[in-house]
Amino acid sequence: MFRLDADKPVKFCDGWRRRDFLHAGSLSMLGLGLTQLFDLKALGAVDNSKDINCIMLMLVGGPSQLDTWDMKPHAPAEIHGPYKPIKTNVSGIEISENFPRMAKHADKYALIRSVYHTAAAVHDTGHQMMQTGRLFQGGIEYPHYGCVLGNIKGPKGDVPPHVLMPHPIGNTGGNMPHGQTAGFLGKMYDPFVLNADPSDPNFKVPDMLPPDYLTALRVDRRRNWREMIDRSVSKFETSQDARLLDATFHQAYTLMSSQKAREAFELAKEPEAVRQKYGLNRFGQSCLLARRLIEAGVRFVTVNMFETVFDEITWDIHGSKPFSPISCYRDLVGPMFDNAFSSLLEDLQDRRLLSNTMVLAMGEFGRTPKINPAGGRDHWPQCWTVIMGGGPLKGGQVVGASDDIGGAPKDRPTTPGEIAATIYHGLGISTGLELPGAQGRPIPLVERGTEPIKELFV
Repeated sequence: MFRLDADKPVKFCDGWRRRDFLHAGSLSMLGLGLTQLFDLKALGAVDNSKDINCIMLMLVGGPSQLDTWDMKPHAPAEIHGPYKPIKTNVSGIEISENFPRMAKHADKYALIRSVYHTAAAVHDTGHQMMQTGRLFQGGIEYPHYGCVLGNIKGPKGDVPPHVLMPHPIGNTGGNMPHGQTAGFLGKMYDPFVLNADPSDPNFKVPDMLPPDYLTALRVDRRRNWREMIDRSVSKFETSQDARLLDATFHQAYTLMSSQKAREAFELAKEPEAVRQKYGLNRFGQSCLLARRLIEAGVRFVTVNMFETVFDEITWDIHGSKPFSPISCYRDLVGPMFDNAFSSLLEDLQDRRLLSNTMVLAMGEFGRTPKINPAGGRDHWPQCWTVIMGGGPLKGGQVVGASDDIGGAPKDRPTTPGEIAATIYHGLGISTGLELPGAQGRPIPLVERGTEPIKELFV
């Protein structure tokens, strides 16, 4: 891939930067060239004046709206469940007693209490819709928000535009894609996947550390080696697979050789008190690492709170094994989220990053209003709550409302597509943008006519 390097960003008189020209080269492989990129800016499809980042916390398993952020204390016992509501620092907003620290920061986030979808009540479909805005149909896999951002705005410096951690979502029962790749955009826009546990005392990022033999070689020897390979396989280099391989190799080598990129992953540099505040567990340390990556220039970080719903304590509270009991919201899952999410908001604000970093927390669906015979709640995509704050999003409010038992939207029904449109709008990307799909057929970023949630923008 064609690349130029400069010590400082270059900005032209019309507001375009050197990176905009360079990124056009990579877009041309997908049918979007420099002229079209100029057109996108002229039409307002991409707003380069908005350099907004995003941290997305994927709450795999599907949190119960009734036991977290949309409680119904006056409903019958089999509906309201075992937990009590507590007041927050915003008058009129209450959340579960399982989130005492989060209650002190309600001014920083909004609760969308009327999210729903009508697809099958399985984890995989929910993952697809909540991470891409679309249900995968007709063999089309839509791209994750972070991959779209990376495709359109490119990386900042030597760090990847989108990092996913600690691992991709695994088996959740449906054997379908989860929406965590670049989909039809191509593998070159897939996220950089950590594939490691940041809470491990021996945590490191092996793929970013050069092997011993490589550290002894000079960069020019690597270049000579590449030139030799290029000459011997010139025919292969003209293929699409070769261009993808070259782009992937270049990204990996850049990460390996970048001191800034390596340092961003060095959690050991954080004070022990800070690490404990987030929680010395996989999710807590992933959220801390997400903050470090945003500081280093990563545009989008996806943190999966869990990777499966089987034989692990998660939000998936069916009440009996291999799933989780409802008590885990009080004993483990609730405190784990409360500490990590609250610390992340505090940290971003203290470092003056919250104003340009959206923080999202969402599951793939809600849970049944009525507690089941096993003492838990089952899948319920008919209504649940999503948390959105930071960046241009207006906190301290509730958008939409559910009915008296938390079973259906009563006010301002909100689809996954509208959540997607809101995220893109916050990132400075027009929801009317179309991306090149298979056979050059343009595919809209979101379903035509889908608008952002206007109440969330100041």
